[in-house]
Amino acid sequence: YIEKDLAINAEIDRMRLSATFSLLSGRRDVVVVSSVSCIYGIGNPADFHNTLINLKVGDVMAMKHLMYRLVEILYTRTDGELEASTFRIKGDTIDIRSSIGNHCYRVQFFDNEIENIFLIDAATGQRLDSLQQINIYPANLFVPSKSRIENAIQNIENDLEKQIAFF
Repeated sequence: YIEKDLAINAEIDRMRLSATFSLLSGRRDVVVVSSVSCIYGIGNPADFHNTLINLKVGDVMAMKHLMYRLVEILYTRTDGELEASTFRIKGDTIDIRSSIGNHCYRVQFFDNEIENIFLIDAATGQRLDSLQQINIYPANLFVPSKSRIENAIQNIENDLEKQIAFF
């Protein structure tokens, strides 16, 4: 039990993200018990799935493209210690700290191909496991897709033209 107050509680936010990711991942073994306020305004599940980044060893992708995708899903680049929803770059390697839990991944590139993916210890950088595939979930539940943003901009511009004509 965590008492509710008006402040944003990082622990509650992490648990909310984790529960939502589990539910939207298609797992059939998830039960969430919470107040309605925890899921109110959760956002569009389709947008959530469209912003998910799936990486596999052998995928051809420019490292710069992955950096842009991470920023699009609200991750922050850092040169220091990895915290939740951050990433750092060293040479042909991107370390990514998940928005949930303590998962930290090291993605190594060779040219424009993902050569290795490792689960690493966030504090020490020590390799814990070699992985073939990972999913990087958005930093929060309110990340709209590019098409939704473009539609919103178009609607705003249309409303602006109508208001200009009216005045």
